[in-house]
Amino acid sequence: MIKNKLKAPNFKLLSTGDKEIELNKLKSKYIVLYFYPKDDTPGCTIETNDFNKLLKNFKKLKCEIYGISKDNVLSHKKFKTKYKIKFDLIADVDKKMIKSYKVWGKKKFMGREFMGILRTTFLLDKNRKIIKIWKKVKVKDHAKNVLETLKSIQKKGPK
Repeated sequence: MIKNKLKAPNFKLLSTGDKEIELNKLKSKYIVLYFYPKDDTPGCTIETNDFNKLLKNFKKLKCEIYGISKDNVLSHKKFKTKYKIKFDLIADVDKKMIKSYKVWGKKKFMGREFMGILRTTFLLDKNRKIIKIWKKVKVKDHAKNVLETLKSIQKKGPK
């Protein structure tokens, strides 16, 4: 079970920026990793567009945002282009990162059970420790809630 204050599992995966992203090599003071089920679906599009709209606010707080799903880089690039997304989307086709973050599990939709990504967001500090986890995310106002949490953490200052 992944919990707050634990170090986030490292990963090294391809992204829409045509480069591999490795968590331990990122220089940002804060990082948002949000896991979503599928590119260009209604809820995932709302969530991604909301993070995109607030990207300048996150950047002012020295925070990078990364969206992660099991879609491949080509799918991510189409999604990113269609909605003019200004941050990288990470492709975890083999689900290694998804499973290491414990966001792969049983879901129900219209009476049918299946395995899939459990919509989850992690906020990490500069030491890659998990500050906050949002599970079973409802997309409406989620990006705004993450931003407000980050603002309140920064107001409190270092522990």
